[in-house]
Amino acid sequence: MHPRQRAEVLRSGFEILTAHREEIADLIIAENGKAQADALAEADYAAEFFRWFSEEAVRLPGSLRESPTGNRRIMEISQPVGVVLAITPWNLPAAMITRKLAPALAAGCTVVVKPSNQTPLTALRIAELLTQAGVPNGAINIVPTRRDKEVVAALIESSPVQMLSFTGSTAVGRQLLAQASGRVLNTGMELGGNAPFIVFEDADVDKAVDAAMTAKMRHNAEACTAANRFYVHNAIRAEFTAKFVQAMESLRLGPGHDASTEVGPLASKAALEGLQDVVESALQAGAQRATATEVPAGPGYYFPPTVLTDVAPDAAILNQELFGPVAPVVGFTDEDQVVAMANATDMGLGSYVFSADLARALRVAERVHAGMVGVNTGIFSDPAAPFGGVKQSGIGREGGHHGIHEFLETKYIAVEW
Repeated sequence: MHPRQRAEVLRSGFEILTAHREEIADLIIAENGKAQADALAEADYAAEFFRWFSEEAVRLPGSLRESPTGNRRIMEISQPVGVVLAITPWNLPAAMITRKLAPALAAGCTVVVKPSNQTPLTALRIAELLTQAGVPNGAINIVPTRRDKEVVAALIESSPVQMLSFTGSTAVGRQLLAQASGRVLNTGMELGGNAPFIVFEDADVDKAVDAAMTAKMRHNAEACTAANRFYVHNAIRAEFTAKFVQAMESLRLGPGHDASTEVGPLASKAALEGLQDVVESALQAGAQRATATEVPAGPGYYFPPTVLTDVAPDAAILNQELFGPVAPVVGFTDEDQVVAMANATDMGLGSYVFSADLARALRVAERVHAGMVGVNTGIFSDPAAPFGGVKQSGIGREGGHHGIHEFLETKYIAVEW
Protein backbone atom coordinates (compact mmCIF):
# COMPACT_ATOMS: atom_id res chain seq x y z
CA MET A 1 0.00 0.00 0.00
CA HIS A 2 1.14 3.56 -0.54
CA PRO A 3 1.30 5.86 2.52
CA ARG A 4 -2.11 7.45 2.08
CA GLN A 5 -3.80 4.05 1.90
CA ARG A 6 -2.02 2.94 5.04
CA ALA A 7 -3.01 6.17 6.76
CA GLU A 8 -6.69 5.66 5.94
CA VAL A 9 -6.63 2.09 7.26
CA LEU A 10 -4.95 3.24 10.48
CA ARG A 11 -7.54 5.97 10.91
CA SER A 12 -10.27 3.35 10.48
CA GLY A 13 -8.45 1.29 13.09
CA PHE A 14 -8.64 4.18 15.54
CA GLU A 15 -12.36 4.55 14.91
CA ILE A 16 -13.20 0.86 15.28
CA LEU A 17 -11.07 0.45 18.43
CA THR A 18 -12.79 3.51 19.91
CA ALA A 19 -16.22 2.12 19.05
CA HIS A 20 -15.31 -1.13 20.87
CA ARG A 21 -13.60 0.49 23.87
CA GLU A 22 -15.94 -1.07 26.43
CA GLU A 23 -15.54 -4.55 24.97
CA ILE A 24 -11.75 -4.17 24.98
CA ALA A 25 -11.85 -2.88 28.56
CA ASP A 26 -13.93 -5.88 29.64
CA LEU A 27 -11.31 -8.22 28.18
CA ILE A 28 -8.51 -6.34 29.94
CA ILE A 29 -10.35 -6.62 33.27
CA ALA A 30 -11.04 -10.32 32.78
CA GLU A 31 -7.42 -11.07 31.91
CA ASN A 32 -5.40 -8.94 34.32
CA GLY A 33 -7.84 -7.62 36.94
CA LYS A 34 -7.34 -3.86 36.74
CA ALA A 35 -10.11 -1.47 37.73
CA GLN A 36 -12.74 -0.52 35.14
CA ALA A 37 -11.67 3.14 34.98
CA ASP A 38 -8.07 2.13 34.26
CA ALA A 39 -9.16 -0.44 31.68
CA LEU A 40 -11.27 2.12 29.82
CA ALA A 41 -8.40 4.60 29.96
CA GLU A 42 -6.09 1.98 28.50
CA ALA A 43 -8.55 1.19 25.71
CA ASP A 44 -8.64 4.89 24.78
CA TYR A 45 -4.86 5.19 25.00
CA ALA A 46 -4.44 2.10 22.82
CA ALA A 47 -6.72 3.48 20.11
CA GLU A 48 -4.96 6.84 20.12
CA PHE A 49 -1.77 5.31 18.70
CA PHE A 50 -3.68 4.52 15.51
CA ARG A 51 -4.91 8.10 15.18
CA TRP A 52 -1.43 9.52 15.77
CA PHE A 53 0.40 7.18 13.40
CA SER A 54 -2.27 7.53 10.72
CA GLU A 55 -1.02 11.11 10.55
CA GLU A 56 2.65 10.10 10.63
CA ALA A 57 2.28 7.52 7.83
CA VAL A 58 2.23 10.25 5.17
CA ARG A 59 5.25 12.08 6.60
CA LEU A 60 8.03 9.53 6.18
CA PRO A 61 11.46 11.17 6.14
CA GLY A 62 13.47 11.64 2.96
CA SER A 63 15.74 14.22 1.36
CA LEU A 64 17.66 15.25 -1.73
CA ARG A 65 20.70 17.52 -1.65
CA GLU A 66 23.81 18.33 -3.58
CA SER A 67 27.02 16.65 -2.43
CA PRO A 68 29.73 18.99 -1.09
CA THR A 69 31.92 18.24 -4.12
CA GLY A 70 29.08 19.07 -6.49
CA ASN A 71 29.55 15.97 -8.65
CA ARG A 72 26.43 14.10 -7.53
CA ARG A 73 23.20 14.32 -5.58
CA ILE A 74 22.68 12.64 -2.20
CA MET A 75 19.25 11.06 -2.05
CA GLU A 76 17.90 9.59 1.21
CA ILE A 77 14.73 7.51 1.28
CA SER A 78 12.93 5.57 4.01
CA GLN A 79 11.92 1.95 3.58
CA PRO A 80 10.13 -0.43 5.97
CA VAL A 81 12.50 -2.55 8.02
CA GLY A 82 10.50 -5.70 7.14
CA VAL A 83 8.78 -8.27 9.29
CA VAL A 84 8.65 -7.19 12.94
CA LEU A 85 8.46 -9.56 15.90
CA ALA A 86 6.64 -7.74 18.71
CA ILE A 87 6.67 -9.27 22.20
CA THR A 88 4.26 -7.60 24.62
CA PRO A 89 3.52 -7.84 28.38
CA TRP A 90 0.39 -8.50 30.41
CA ASN A 91 0.13 -5.23 32.35
CA LEU A 92 -1.22 -3.10 29.46
CA PRO A 93 -2.29 -5.82 27.03
CA ALA A 94 -3.99 -3.45 24.57
CA ALA A 95 -1.75 -0.36 24.64
CA MET A 96 1.55 -2.22 24.53
CA ILE A 97 0.42 -3.93 21.33
CA THR A 98 -0.97 -0.87 19.55
CA ARG A 99 2.10 1.19 20.48
CA LYS A 100 4.09 -1.22 18.28
CA LEU A 101 1.47 -2.20 15.70
CA ALA A 102 0.45 1.30 14.67
CA PRO A 103 3.91 2.68 13.78
CA ALA A 104 5.01 -0.61 12.22
CA LEU A 105 1.97 -0.69 9.93
CA ALA A 106 2.34 3.03 9.22
CA ALA A 107 5.91 2.37 8.07
CA GLY A 108 4.77 -0.45 5.80
CA CYS A 109 5.92 -3.40 7.92
CA THR A 110 4.03 -6.56 8.77
CA VAL A 111 4.01 -7.79 12.36
CA VAL A 112 4.08 -11.03 14.30
CA VAL A 113 2.83 -10.42 17.86
CA LYS A 114 3.67 -12.78 20.71
CA PRO A 115 1.41 -11.51 23.54
CA SER A 116 1.82 -12.47 27.17
CA ASN A 117 0.36 -15.89 27.89
CA GLN A 118 -1.65 -14.22 30.67
CA THR A 119 -3.49 -11.86 28.29
CA PRO A 120 -3.85 -13.40 24.80
CA LEU A 121 -7.56 -12.63 24.33
CA THR A 122 -7.10 -8.86 24.23
CA ALA A 123 -4.45 -9.27 21.51
CA LEU A 124 -6.61 -11.60 19.43
CA ARG A 125 -9.62 -9.29 19.59
CA ILE A 126 -7.60 -6.22 18.64
CA ALA A 127 -6.25 -8.07 15.60
CA GLU A 128 -9.79 -9.07 14.59
CA LEU A 129 -11.01 -5.48 14.85
CA LEU A 130 -8.07 -4.16 12.85
CA THR A 131 -8.78 -6.69 10.10
CA GLN A 132 -12.32 -5.32 10.00
CA ALA A 133 -10.79 -1.83 9.68
CA GLY A 134 -9.00 -2.89 6.50
CA VAL A 135 -5.61 -4.21 7.59
CA PRO A 136 -4.82 -6.94 5.01
CA ASN A 137 -4.88 -10.57 6.06
CA GLY A 138 -1.42 -11.64 7.13
CA ALA A 139 -0.19 -8.14 7.99
CA ILE A 140 -0.91 -8.84 11.68
CA ASN A 141 -0.20 -12.30 13.07
CA ILE A 142 -0.97 -13.17 16.71
CA VAL A 143 0.92 -16.14 18.19
CA PRO A 144 -0.42 -17.03 21.65
CA THR A 145 1.64 -19.67 23.46
CA ARG A 146 2.59 -20.99 26.87
CA ARG A 147 5.92 -22.21 25.44
CA ASP A 148 7.36 -18.71 25.45
CA LYS A 149 11.08 -19.45 25.32
CA GLU A 150 10.80 -22.12 22.64
CA VAL A 151 8.45 -20.16 20.39
CA VAL A 152 10.29 -16.84 20.74
CA ALA A 153 13.63 -18.50 19.97
CA ALA A 154 12.15 -20.02 16.81
CA LEU A 155 10.66 -16.69 15.74
CA ILE A 156 13.92 -14.81 16.29
CA GLU A 157 15.72 -17.38 14.15
CA SER A 158 13.07 -17.13 11.43
CA SER A 159 14.68 -15.51 8.38
CA PRO A 160 11.75 -13.20 7.48
CA VAL A 161 11.97 -11.47 10.89
CA GLN A 162 14.14 -8.36 10.59
CA MET A 163 13.32 -6.56 13.82
CA LEU A 164 12.57 -7.43 17.43
CA SER A 165 10.46 -4.99 19.46
CA PHE A 166 10.06 -6.00 23.11
CA THR A 167 8.33 -4.53 26.15
CA GLY A 168 8.96 -6.28 29.45
CA SER A 169 11.48 -6.79 32.21
CA THR A 170 15.13 -5.87 31.93
CA ALA A 171 16.15 -9.45 32.77
CA VAL A 172 14.21 -10.88 29.83
CA GLY A 173 15.34 -8.00 27.62
CA ARG A 174 18.97 -8.96 28.20
CA GLN A 175 18.24 -12.54 27.15
CA LEU A 176 16.43 -11.43 24.00
CA LEU A 177 19.25 -9.05 23.05
CA ALA A 178 21.68 -11.94 23.31
CA GLN A 179 19.47 -14.09 21.08
CA ALA A 180 18.93 -11.28 18.57
CA SER A 181 22.67 -10.63 18.32
CA GLY A 182 23.14 -13.92 16.49
CA ARG A 183 21.26 -12.50 13.49
CA VAL A 184 22.18 -8.86 14.19
CA LEU A 185 18.50 -7.95 14.29
CA ASN A 186 17.25 -4.41 14.67
CA THR A 187 15.98 -4.16 18.24
CA GLY A 188 13.69 -1.88 20.20
CA MET A 189 13.62 -2.47 23.95
CA GLU A 190 11.24 -0.88 26.46
CA LEU A 191 12.37 -2.40 29.74
CA GLY A 192 11.93 -1.98 33.48
CA GLY A 193 11.77 1.21 35.49
CA ASN A 194 12.53 2.48 38.98
CA ALA A 195 11.02 5.95 38.84
CA PRO A 196 11.89 8.44 41.59
CA PHE A 197 9.19 10.91 42.66
CA ILE A 198 10.96 14.00 44.01
CA VAL A 199 9.08 16.61 46.05
CA PHE A 200 10.91 19.80 47.03
CA GLU A 201 10.02 21.93 50.06
CA ASP A 202 8.28 24.64 48.01
CA ALA A 203 5.93 22.25 46.21
CA ASP A 204 2.16 22.46 46.62
CA VAL A 205 1.75 19.45 48.90
CA ASP A 206 -1.88 18.74 48.01
CA LYS A 207 -1.14 18.78 44.28
CA ALA A 208 1.96 16.67 44.82
CA VAL A 209 -0.07 14.06 46.73
CA ASP A 210 -2.74 13.99 44.02
CA ALA A 211 -0.06 13.50 41.39
CA ALA A 212 1.66 10.86 43.52
CA MET A 213 -1.57 8.88 43.61
CA THR A 214 -1.80 9.05 39.83
CA ALA A 215 1.87 8.26 39.24
CA LYS A 216 1.78 5.35 41.69
CA MET A 217 -1.67 3.80 41.43
CA ARG A 218 -2.75 3.97 37.78
CA HIS A 219 -3.24 0.51 36.29
CA ASN A 220 -3.12 -1.15 39.72
CA ALA A 221 0.42 0.23 40.19
CA GLU A 222 1.52 -2.48 37.74
CA ALA A 223 3.22 -0.18 35.23
CA CYS A 224 6.84 0.43 34.32
CA THR A 225 6.24 4.19 34.61
CA ALA A 226 4.83 3.94 38.14
CA ALA A 227 6.53 6.07 40.79
CA ASN A 228 8.68 3.57 42.67
CA ARG A 229 10.63 5.68 45.19
CA PHE A 230 9.31 8.81 46.92
CA TYR A 231 11.96 11.36 47.90
CA VAL A 232 10.37 14.16 49.95
CA HIS A 233 12.18 17.15 51.43
CA ASN A 234 12.38 16.86 55.18
CA ALA A 235 10.69 20.24 55.67
CA ILE A 236 7.40 18.88 54.31
CA ARG A 237 7.89 15.12 54.63
CA ALA A 238 5.56 14.71 57.62
CA GLU A 239 2.74 16.67 55.95
CA PHE A 240 3.17 14.93 52.61
CA THR A 241 3.30 11.47 54.21
CA ALA A 242 0.21 12.03 56.33
CA LYS A 243 -1.84 13.16 53.33
CA PHE A 244 -0.40 10.42 51.13
CA VAL A 245 -1.32 7.78 53.71
CA GLN A 246 -4.85 9.16 53.98
CA ALA A 247 -5.26 9.05 50.19
CA MET A 248 -3.92 5.50 49.92
CA GLU A 249 -6.16 4.27 52.75
CA SER A 250 -9.24 5.79 51.11
CA LEU A 251 -8.90 3.74 47.92
CA ARG A 252 -11.68 1.23 47.26
CA LEU A 253 -10.46 -2.31 46.55
CA GLY A 254 -12.60 -4.80 44.67
CA PRO A 255 -13.15 -6.67 41.42
CA GLY A 256 -12.26 -4.75 38.29
CA HIS A 257 -15.71 -5.01 36.72
CA ASP A 258 -17.29 -3.08 39.63
CA ALA A 259 -17.45 0.58 38.54
CA SER A 260 -16.76 1.76 42.11
CA THR A 261 -13.46 -0.14 42.32
CA GLU A 262 -10.30 1.96 42.31
CA VAL A 263 -7.78 -0.84 42.90
CA GLY A 264 -8.29 -4.33 41.53
CA PRO A 265 -6.43 -7.54 42.36
CA LEU A 266 -2.89 -8.13 41.17
CA ALA A 267 -2.54 -10.12 37.97
CA SER A 268 -1.17 -13.34 39.49
CA LYS A 269 -0.38 -15.25 42.65
CA ALA A 270 3.33 -14.93 41.87
CA ALA A 271 2.99 -11.12 41.78
CA LEU A 272 1.23 -11.13 45.15
CA GLU A 273 3.77 -13.40 46.82
CA GLY A 274 6.68 -11.41 45.40
CA LEU A 275 5.30 -8.16 46.74
CA GLN A 276 4.63 -9.71 50.15
CA ASP A 277 8.24 -10.87 50.34
CA VAL A 278 9.63 -7.44 49.36
CA VAL A 279 7.54 -5.60 51.95
CA GLU A 280 8.35 -8.10 54.70
CA SER A 281 12.07 -7.72 53.97
CA ALA A 282 11.75 -3.93 54.14
CA LEU A 283 9.96 -4.13 57.49
CA GLN A 284 12.64 -6.42 58.88
CA ALA A 285 15.27 -3.89 57.71
CA GLY A 286 13.63 -1.13 59.78
CA ALA A 287 10.89 0.37 57.60
CA GLN A 288 7.49 1.10 59.14
CA ARG A 289 4.12 0.38 57.57
CA ALA A 290 2.12 3.64 57.77
CA THR A 291 -1.11 2.36 56.21
CA ALA A 292 -3.75 -0.05 57.43
CA THR A 293 -6.11 -1.16 54.68
CA GLU A 294 -8.35 -4.23 54.68
CA VAL A 295 -8.40 -6.29 51.50
CA PRO A 296 -11.35 -8.23 50.09
CA ALA A 297 -11.48 -11.91 50.89
CA GLY A 298 -11.37 -12.76 47.18
CA PRO A 299 -11.39 -14.32 44.76
CA GLY A 300 -8.42 -12.38 43.47
CA TYR A 301 -4.86 -11.62 44.51
CA TYR A 302 -5.38 -8.41 46.49
CA PHE A 303 -2.57 -6.43 48.09
CA PRO A 304 -3.36 -3.40 50.26
CA PRO A 305 -2.09 0.02 49.11
CA THR A 306 0.93 0.48 51.36
CA VAL A 307 3.10 3.44 52.36
CA LEU A 308 6.41 2.64 54.05
CA THR A 309 8.23 5.22 56.19
CA ASP A 310 11.61 5.24 57.95
CA VAL A 311 13.13 3.81 54.80
CA ALA A 312 16.92 4.15 54.68
CA PRO A 313 18.39 5.82 51.58
CA ASP A 314 20.31 2.62 50.79
CA ALA A 315 17.44 0.22 51.52
CA ALA A 316 17.15 -2.77 49.21
CA ILE A 317 13.52 -2.00 48.38
CA LEU A 318 14.67 1.16 46.57
CA ASN A 319 16.72 -0.87 44.10
CA GLN A 320 13.95 -3.01 42.62
CA GLU A 321 10.89 -2.39 40.49
CA LEU A 322 7.96 -3.00 42.84
CA PHE A 323 5.16 -3.41 40.27
CA GLY A 324 2.48 -3.09 42.90
CA PRO A 325 0.82 -0.64 45.32
CA VAL A 326 3.80 -0.11 47.64
CA ALA A 327 5.31 3.35 48.16
CA PRO A 328 8.53 3.78 50.20
CA VAL A 329 9.12 7.37 51.39
CA VAL A 330 12.65 8.72 51.96
CA GLY A 331 13.62 12.17 53.26
CA PHE A 332 16.27 14.47 51.79
CA THR A 333 17.75 17.89 52.52
CA ASP A 334 19.22 19.35 49.30
CA GLU A 335 19.17 19.12 45.53
CA ASP A 336 22.53 17.42 45.03
CA GLN A 337 21.66 14.76 47.59
CA VAL A 338 18.31 13.86 46.02
CA VAL A 339 19.71 13.83 42.47
CA ALA A 340 22.42 11.42 43.61
CA MET A 341 19.83 9.15 45.26
CA ALA A 342 17.55 9.31 42.23
CA ASN A 343 20.40 8.30 39.92
CA ALA A 344 21.67 5.47 42.14
CA THR A 345 20.08 2.77 39.97
CA ASP A 346 20.77 0.89 36.75
CA MET A 347 17.31 1.91 35.50
CA GLY A 348 16.40 5.15 33.78
CA LEU A 349 12.88 5.07 32.38
CA GLY A 350 10.78 7.76 34.08
CA SER A 351 11.11 10.34 36.85
CA TYR A 352 8.86 12.91 38.51
CA VAL A 353 9.89 16.30 39.93
CA PHE A 354 7.72 18.69 41.96
CA SER A 355 8.70 22.25 42.79
CA ALA A 356 7.18 25.74 42.60
CA ASP A 357 10.56 26.92 41.29
CA LEU A 358 10.34 25.97 37.61
CA ALA A 359 14.01 26.72 37.02
CA ARG A 360 15.00 24.23 39.71
CA ALA A 361 12.47 21.66 38.49
CA LEU A 362 13.83 21.86 34.94
CA ARG A 363 17.43 21.78 36.17
CA VAL A 364 16.72 18.60 38.10
CA ALA A 365 14.80 17.17 35.15
CA GLU A 366 17.98 17.57 33.08
CA ARG A 367 20.18 16.06 35.80
CA VAL A 368 18.21 12.90 36.53
CA HIS A 369 19.11 9.87 34.43
CA ALA A 370 15.79 9.12 32.75
CA GLY A 371 14.31 9.06 29.29
CA MET A 372 11.14 10.81 30.48
CA VAL A 373 10.44 13.30 33.28
CA GLY A 374 7.13 14.58 34.57
CA VAL A 375 7.50 18.10 35.98
CA ASN A 376 4.64 18.96 38.37
CA THR A 377 2.53 16.18 36.81
CA GLY A 378 1.90 12.54 37.57
CA ILE A 379 1.40 11.52 33.92
CA PHE A 380 3.81 11.80 31.01
CA SER A 381 2.72 8.96 28.67
CA ASP A 382 1.36 10.37 25.40
CA PRO A 383 1.18 8.79 21.93
CA ALA A 384 2.45 12.10 20.53
CA ALA A 385 5.61 12.02 22.69
CA PRO A 386 8.69 9.76 22.58
CA PHE A 387 8.48 6.97 25.16
CA GLY A 388 11.62 5.16 26.28
CA GLY A 389 14.46 5.00 28.74
CA VAL A 390 18.22 5.20 29.24
CA LYS A 391 20.71 2.87 30.91
CA GLN A 392 19.12 -0.56 31.41
CA SER A 393 15.58 0.70 30.83
CA GLY A 394 15.70 0.27 27.10
CA ILE A 395 16.85 1.06 23.59
CA GLY A 396 14.97 3.34 21.19
CA ARG A 397 11.72 5.28 21.49
CA GLU A 398 8.07 4.52 20.90
CA GLY A 399 5.45 7.16 20.13
CA GLY A 400 5.91 10.70 18.86
CA HIS A 401 7.77 11.42 15.63
CA HIS A 402 10.49 9.00 16.74
CA GLY A 403 8.14 6.03 16.92
CA ILE A 404 7.79 5.41 13.21
CA HIS A 405 11.54 5.82 12.63
CA GLU A 406 12.17 2.67 14.68
CA PHE A 407 10.50 0.67 11.90
CA LEU A 408 12.26 2.33 8.97
CA GLU A 409 15.63 1.86 7.31
CA THR A 410 17.37 4.84 5.71
CA LYS A 411 18.69 4.14 2.23
CA TYR A 412 21.24 6.42 0.61
CA ILE A 413 21.30 6.62 -3.18
CA ALA A 414 24.12 8.44 -4.95
CA VAL A 415 22.82 10.01 -8.16
CA GLU A 416 24.89 11.63 -10.90
CA TRP A 417 23.18 13.82 -13.49
